[in-house]
Amino acid sequence: MFYFEKLNGRTVMKSDLLKNVEHFFTTRESIIKTKEKDFEVLVSENKKMFCEILNIKPENFINPSQTHSVNIETAQINRNSYPDCDGLILTNKEQGIFLNFADCTPLIFYDEKQNTGAVSHAGWRGTAGKIAALTIRKLVDDFNSDPSDIKALIGPAISMCCYNVGGDVLEKLLSTIENKEGTFEKRGDEFFVDLKEINRRQMEEEGVLNIDVCPYCTVCDNDIFFSYRKENATTNRHSAILKLR
Repeated sequence: MFYFEKLNGRTVMKSDLLKNVEHFFTTRESIIKTKEKDFEVLVSENKKMFCEILNIKPENFINPSQTHSVNIETAQINRNSYPDCDGLILTNKEQGIFLNFADCTPLIFYDEKQNTGAVSHAGWRGTAGKIAALTIRKLVDDFNSDPSDIKALIGPAISMCCYNVGGDVLEKLLSTIENKEGTFEKRGDEFFVDLKEINRRQMEEEGVLNIDVCPYCTVCDNDIFFSYRKENATTNRHSAILKLR
């Protein structure tokens, strides 16, 4: 179950599914990604705070250059540049990783037995490319994870209530899962799709069954999270953060 918590007076969101790893989703109060001058001071303060809380050096707080790809890399000590990357696996305790979102679906994975984890970015392109499944496969193939040991979080994102797509996008999304029932609705001439549920089913088809799905919609709950659609292409982002203990 997802819940809110205060870190030095700033609100973040966590899940009780992951008990033995540092993880959280930032909110408007705890923002660490922006291109807007009005938020620059707050971002700087929050980044410093998180590095202190996570006990990492600022240069070890890693954020890849996201491009809506399905490229997945592994964070490495003394490397902080990951261009064209929308999934980052973490295997060391010295770094913290974060990816940024404003309607797209944040995914956090953790295997307690191997003490490895990952954060991935699943917009419609990433979801259509099955980045959730690809992240799980990389954890299994490269780091000896058993899918039954992996726990996954699907964070705050635009929900089916607010996410309308064209028929071509819908077709690409539905082609990624076997059971399509309940993943979309047709309202008049428009299709509304549930990216969170499609990602959840992709995970289940890979054998990951311990999944917590955030109920918050970034459009409906825009007072807590940022929304690219509702806020006219805002550059503000909320983030999914992971740090191994």
